[in-house]
Parts: sequence; C-alpha cells; structure tokens
Amino acid sequence: MSVTVIVGSQWGDEGKGKIVDILSERFDIVARYQGGANAGHTIEIGEKQFILHLIPAGILREDVVCVIGNGVVIDPKALLEEIEFLESHNIDFTGRLFISHNAHLIMPYHKLLDSINESGNNKIGTTGRGIGPCYIDKYARKGIRIADLLEKDILEKKIRKNLEEKNNLLKKVYNVEELDVEEILKEYLDFDERIDKYITDTAAFLNSQIDSGKTVLMEGAQGTLLDVDHGTYPYVTSSNPTAGGAAVGTGIPPTKINSVIGIVKAYTTRVGLGPFPTEMKDEEGENLRKQGAEYGATTGRPRRCGWYDAFLVNYSRMINGIERAAITKLDVLSYLDEIKVCVGYEFNGKRLKYFPTSKSVLEQVKPVYEILPGWKTDISGVRTFDELPKEAKDYLSFISEKSGFEISIISVGPKRSQIIEL
Repeated sequence: MSVTVIVGSQWGDEGKGKIVDILSERFDIVARYQGGANAGHTIEIGEKQFILHLIPAGILREDVVCVIGNGVVIDPKALLEEIEFLESHNIDFTGRLFISHNAHLIMPYHKLLDSINESGNNKIGTTGRGIGPCYIDKYARKGIRIADLLEKDILEKKIRKNLEEKNNLLKKVYNVEELDVEEILKEYLDFDERIDKYITDTAAFLNSQIDSGKTVLMEGAQGTLLDVDHGTYPYVTSSNPTAGGAAVGTGIPPTKINSVIGIVKAYTTRVGLGPFPTEMKDEEGENLRKQGAEYGATTGRPRRCGWYDAFLVNYSRMINGIERAAITKLDVLSYLDEIKVCVGYEFNGKRLKYFPTSKSVLEQVKPVYEILPGWKTDISGVRTFDELPKEAKDYLSFISEKSGFEISIISVGPKRSQIIEL
C-alpha cells in the first residue's frame, strides 16, 4: 500500500509510537498530521528509550524521511529539545526531516492561557502545552505560521498585534503580568535560524514523492475518542486524530490513501477528565495501572484504566474505516484470572444500538460485559501466534469479532523485538 494511515482507536496512549517505528522500516516516508507536543510516542530499542513529541517515530530508521505536516502545531522549544535529544543519541537526520511552512507556531501566550484555563472551574484535563489556544488562533485567522518566520517584517507586525490583544487580556481579565514582546521576537527569530533548513512545502513534497512511487506512513497523535468532532466532547483534543484528519493535515488527497491501521490497546485507558464507562475505580484499576506502567509519556500523569470496550472500538472502526488492527500491551493482562470485555451499553434500561458521544449519556450508561478466562502465564517472550496460550488466542479472537476488524500485529512488550505479526 502506497499510503497508510496509523490511527489511535481509543482515547490515545495505545502504543502508536512503537507500531509506527516497526512499520516505518517498510515505508519511505513517515508524516505526522495533527496535534502538537501534547503527544508522547515511546519507542524502546535495546536498552534505550526514545520519547518523541513532534518528530515522527520513523526518524529512528536511518533511511526513512520524516515530515511534520501543516496540521501540526509546533512549540519551538519542544522541537529544538527533541532535535538536540536525537543528536545526542547520534541519530543522523540530515536531509531526512521536513517541516511544513504552513504549520502553526505555539506562542508563549498560548501556553500561559492554557495553564490559566486549566486552573479554573472549567478545566478538561489538557496537558497545558498551549495546543488548544494555538488552534483557536489558527481558526480565528490570527495564527502565526512557520512561513511567517521567513518574512521578519510580517512576523514582527503579527507578534506585536497579537501581543497587544493577549497582554490586554492577561492584565485586565486574568490579572497576570504582561509578556515581553521584544523577548518573544528574539526567541522566534533565533528559532527561525535553527530550523530554516528543514522548512519546505510539505504538501508538494509528499505528493511528488507518492507520484514517483514512494510509500508514506501517516502518523496520528492522540486517539479517535479525543477527536474534536467525533470524540467525547468537550473532553477532547483540539484537532482531528481520526483518519479523515490525515488528508487535511498533510495535503495528501484522500483518493491516495489506501489503508487505515487502528492501534488498539488490549484494555482501555484515558488521561484527563471525561466519561469512561469501563473504568475500574477501585484497587483493580490501580493494579492494572501498575502492571501496564500507565503514566503519561508527556506529562507523567497516571492514566485511568478500565476493561476493553469493544462497543467503543467498533465505533472507532466505523469512523476511521479500520480493516486491520495492531493490538498492544496484551502481555499486561497476563496476571488476571478472568478478563471482562464490554460488548455494549445499556441506557435507561435499553441496549444502545450506536455509541453515544454525548457526555450526559456516557456518564449514565451501564456497560454490558462478557467474561473470558485469563491465561496466567508470561507471554512477553512469545514471537508467534501459535505459541500463545489458548486463552490469549480466544481473547484476541473475541475482541476481533466484537470490534469488527482483523488483527495483523500483536505487541507483547515495549521493546521493538516484542512483536507478533500475523
């Protein structure tokens, strides 16, 4: 397949980084299409761990070209730290990293406003990285793009105009000290000098590469249920992590996308606030968190944990057009005597036909569970499907049937080598 989209099929944190890293060996280009440094994609190679926030996971493959698309919002500080981190590990990406001239920049006032909003009564559990406020300015047509860095006069005018408005808001509404316009101007002009060699028209680049026969893997951040249109609104991110966002966020037309692979955790987790029907709120949930090391790669926050929700994932399959899935963290469930799988919701005594994205309904639904036996044996060393215990095979077959997709990859540990391909 020449163009394949990788999409998170739950509330994010499904293990997309590892799967992108593995699959990128078979692709020429990996392109990130939305989100910002609120993402955290973790890859373990040998004894080394790499956590990437903006640069696609394919950068760890020496022959793979990586693209940060126009749909991504870029924090200069986070990007430079990531570049320095990769360089410190002797990752050579000369001629292998391209950044869209149309990508929007996260400004210091975006991060400040984000943290102020999250400290109030209407917080939704964001990472506080300025993602939402940056997208707000983008759609209000007040955003500052990478391309603006190339024209210093225009950049200065835009920053001064925006800061006049933001400082007025910070001082008069939030009673917060104003930001220094000269300091910000210097910071962003210095940033331009350091990344100028990476900037290009990535939409033109990607399309020309596809036309010449190159293959592209499109990497999303977060997950389907955090999509601003199709997720559990208002507890969502500010972009479209769903497969439809891939075309918008890169400039690759949907007619060139051949395949969508869903990344699905063998249980369910969620970071931040919002409804979570299968959440384990007792000691059971804490045990699962410890077994799966469920702490955010970006924030370190403990993730909320719950049983696998096939009803939710089936909704995700429909929205994204998922035909094949990669199941991650199957090994984490090995300690359980029995495993619950949610196969539907009841609301006001009636079984729902469709997944509800309404906050009020989701907070009241009653999950309908089926219980399967656990396998109670370590599977982290298994490398073929036949080697898996019967109970693990049955669990995979069950969630595959109830979720409506075929399973093509099974991850049984965090390392690159801990994988089973079907």
